Parts: sequence; structure tokens; C-alpha cells
Amino acid sequence: MKRLLIGTMLAWQAWAAVRVHIAIGAGHPVRRPLPTVVVRRPVVLPARIVYAPTVVWAPRPVRTLPARFEWEDAETLRRDEDWVESNLSVNTQGREIFLRTTGRVQINFAEVMFRNGQVQVIDFDERILTPGTHPLLDFKDGRHVETVRLVARARSREARVAALMLK
Repeated sequence: MKRLLIGTMLAWQAWAAVRVHIAIGAGHPVRRPLPTVVVRRPVVLPARIVYAPTVVWAPRPVRTLPARFEWEDAETLRRDEDWVESNLSVNTQGREIFLRTTGRVQINFAEVMFRNGQVQVIDFDERILTPGTHPLLDFKDGRHVETVRLVARARSREARVAALMLK
């Protein structure tokens, strides 16, 4: 069931959520069985992908953040959807990416795809993030990011996950 907000009323519209196996390229570093997902915003992958060594995500304190980021995109997740694959189109240059969450979000892994075809996988190992801003990946040399791919699910009734790029 998909909820649509109409004025102040909630209306229910039936839809068939098509669940598929996650498409990963040869050499993808996550080796555990991956969940089936609902795919939102599919992305076309380049013919040649080079995976960088996996970064295992660990909670880190966030320093003071600027009021404005170079780029921001978000996805709203609902608990009844279970796992969702979302591809956020970045297509900009920056030096650090953050995740901002509202509600509780469980993340399997994230991928940051750079313009040169290199992909950095960040393995969350299905950790649950509490509301707040969390560092995802920094690349101080400043790189052009094409997309951020997230495999996540809401652990509260509804959750929102935003990717933020700092220039």
C-alpha cells in the first residue's frame, strides 16, 4: 500500500512494489547475502567500474557544519517498504559527503560513484542510524561525484535520509 497525502487526509492507493535482487558489478566488495529491494531512481552504470577498497562505516563526531551545502538530495523511506535502493544524482564537485537522517534508518551499504568510474563502497553492515548528521565519506582532494547509491530501510514508521555534499 502506498500512502499519498491529499490535503490533510491520508488516502491509500494499492500498488505492487516490485522487489528485485540488488544489481552489483563484478568485484563488488560486499560479500554477505544482500536483501531484495524496491528500486527507486535506477541509475545506468558505466561499462567499466573499478571498486576501491571497502570503507567500513564507524560513527564519528560531526564538527560544526556550514548552513549551506553545495548539493543535497533526499529520500523518504517507510517501514512497510522494507529495503529500498535509492540512487541520488549528485553530478558535482566536492570534498565531503554527509548523511542526515530523521527517524531511524538502517543502512546495508552506500556507494559513491566518481566521474572516473571508481566506486567507493561504504559498508554499514546493517547498522541503524539515529536522527542526526553523520559523516559518510571525505575526499579532501576534491572529486567529481556522479551518484550516491543507498540500500536502506526505515526502522521507524517513516524516516528520511539525505545526502549532503560539502564543497
